[in-house]
Amino acid sequence: MTAPRECEIALPHMRLRALAWGDEGAPALLALHGWLDNAGSYAHLAPLLSDRWQVIALELPGHGHSDHLPAGMHYHFVDYVRAVLAAVDVLQLSNYRLLGHSLGAGIAALVAAATPERVDRLLLIEGIGPIADDGHHTLRRFRDALTSSATGRSLRAFASIEQAISARTIASGLPAAQARPIVERGLRETPEGWRWRSDPRLNRPSPLRLPEDQVRALLRGIESPTALLLAEPATPYLPRAQMDERAACVNRIDVSTLQGGHHLHLEHPDVVATWARRHLDGGDLG
Repeated sequence: MTAPRECEIALPHMRLRALAWGDEGAPALLALHGWLDNAGSYAHLAPLLSDRWQVIALELPGHGHSDHLPAGMHYHFVDYVRAVLAAVDVLQLSNYRLLGHSLGAGIAALVAAATPERVDRLLLIEGIGPIADDGHHTLRRFRDALTSSATGRSLRAFASIEQAISARTIASGLPAAQARPIVERGLRETPEGWRWRSDPRLNRPSPLRLPEDQVRALLRGIESPTALLLAEPATPYLPRAQMDERAACVNRIDVSTLQGGHHLHLEHPDVVATWARRHLDGGDLG
């Protein structure tokens, strides 16, 4: 398996990092990972697509090897969208295909809505748009987020990479073999042991979320042929009824399911690669 290339993307206010597989002259497939993941999330899937596309797994601010935000700043969903759009400009991708998983799928959907003329195909795994607010807990969430002094997950030191993999497995339910590429890339070695690279502030609650009607209005702006792949049984925070209602907002979309967990692209990379190829090559969409 060909090793990926390390890439650095210098934005005016920070540096982002990425892993890239495939020929630099091949059509670009930009891949966005999930919350607290990193480019290692695509370590199994990207090589299966790199014969046709240059797969660029971008690491979002605060994740992986990308820079953290300055002190006093907070991570907001729309700012992830801005960061991806800025990275696309630096990479000089006038037209590209876009793939996202979980948080990355939510971001990818809004990137496609913001710049429909640039995204040729949109592939989403386990997510379409951001987590929304139904109004029931808005005030409590707002107060809790703004009065909390928590900085997020403590930067625990691990004696070994294997111990860190075990901790990720316990916390997320992700099997060790699937967690390994994310964990190995997500650690840094210190004199005290192995510590997470990700910014602890990523664990802070968000004070405000978009209401569902605004999310759907944004999804109606997607013009790219789109494919959505969902886990079966459904992930609890991605109820199938809501996913179907959101998908109905997109003009041309194919919705599929696959038996497995939330990280389908790590659990079933061959099947997901076949799904991705079909839609990247122009398979019929709704």
